[in-house]
Amino acid sequence: MTDLALPARVRRLRRPGSAGTTVAVVVLAGVVAAALLAPVLWPLDQSAVDLSRTRLAPSADHLAGTDDLGRDVAVRSLYGLRVSLLVGAVAALVAAVIGGLVGALAGSVGGWVDRALMRVVDTVAALPHLLLGIFIVAMLRPGLGAVIASIALTHWLSTARIVRSELLSLRHRPFVDAAISGGASRARVLTRHLLPHVLPRLALATTLMVPHAVWHETALSFLGLGLPPHLASIGNMINDGQRSLLTGAWWASIVPGLLLVAATLALAVLTGRWRDRLDPRVRAELHL
Repeated sequence: MTDLALPARVRRLRRPGSAGTTVAVVVLAGVVAAALLAPVLWPLDQSAVDLSRTRLAPSADHLAGTDDLGRDVAVRSLYGLRVSLLVGAVAALVAAVIGGLVGALAGSVGGWVDRALMRVVDTVAALPHLLLGIFIVAMLRPGLGAVIASIALTHWLSTARIVRSELLSLRHRPFVDAAISGGASRARVLTRHLLPHVLPRLALATTLMVPHAVWHETALSFLGLGLPPHLASIGNMINDGQRSLLTGAWWASIVPGLLLVAATLALAVLTGRWRDRLDPRVRAELHL
């Protein structure tokens, strides 16, 4: 029996990478569920310390040990990942809105507006994102809002380019010419005929942006420019844990780092599969 004679679901299961996708789904779902349910399952006082239980090795009581202030590393890692995912998702959405508006304006209007906006995009893209993000945080009041603004204002460029290129490829299609001939305004053509074709690519770009945003927030927190030090954040925990490495308490920084890598890697695998399914050439190769 050939592959084409099999049901579509069976063919998908037999493809290389389906096992990796399943593992990514399980890992991401488990990590996100644990992070979201952490306040319910393991209530934590962010400012509480227990100096009698500092730097305890992983055990049945503390699966990932304790840090230099006696706080449970596993529980705090889940709280920190919860914050990082929230910041990453919100920042990615804000960046997608900014980039989508810029790209839609450039792609639909064209001419000098397109050229001017793309020069702005090229100029911002030439600057190191992390240094630009540090500058933005320094100019604003430190806190969650400043971190989100820093990430959003440095990650909207790729979205603007994607939306612009999609609109440029669609604006001269026959269905657009037919809508214009029928008396549709430019705004109606954009909202009713062009944007629906762009939204899947925009959603994919936003999802792909989340891991980058999470790592950006972690870098800022590691440098002391993110959340207050006493609040659980992956970057804060890695920064605090580096002091314990010299005493052999490796778990204080390694555990939150591994949790961050697992969550973002699983998300990257899933978005990569989604991207492959949206690409017509890849879909043809997979017989979708």
